[in-house]
Amino acid sequence: MLKKIATGLAAVAATSALALALPAAAYASTPDDQSEYWGPVYAQHHQAKAQGWVGVDWDRRGRSNEVTVRGRLWDLDNRTYRAGGKCAFVAFQASDFDHDWSPVYYKKYCGYPGSKWFQFEEHDVLSLRTKVCQIGPNSNFPVKCGHWQYIYTAESE
Repeated sequence: MLKKIATGLAAVAATSALALALPAAAYASTPDDQSEYWGPVYAQHHQAKAQGWVGVDWDRRGRSNEVTVRGRLWDLDNRTYRAGGKCAFVAFQASDFDHDWSPVYYKKYCGYPGSKWFQFEEHDVLSLRTKVCQIGPNSNFPVKCGHWQYIYTAESE
């Protein structure tokens, strides 16, 4: 029992020493920086799902940003491919500062009941949205898509 208490106190002391050694700037962020969790976002009939985290880092003048997206994509379709089962698919579109939408990332995952991690970065993003679909294992055309869902917009900051 005494050994457990001593180990716990040592862990607390080590954590506190590390926190005091780091500069305060390591914890600070500019008022324009933002991060939050998004999702879950589903395909039609909940046969695929994605969720994750989005972080936005603005330059000092607030004229440019870098958006980082991390997430996980789940294949929830338990049917065999022969019986019509499909893979999971997630797509992302970004709007630049001129309000022009363009595709920036997509990921396909086949492997019920598993999931796959993904990550990407994009620069100068005004808004970012995603949708989840299903796609055949040998297809390039998503089907049974859910609706576009916004996961970040600079206008809300």
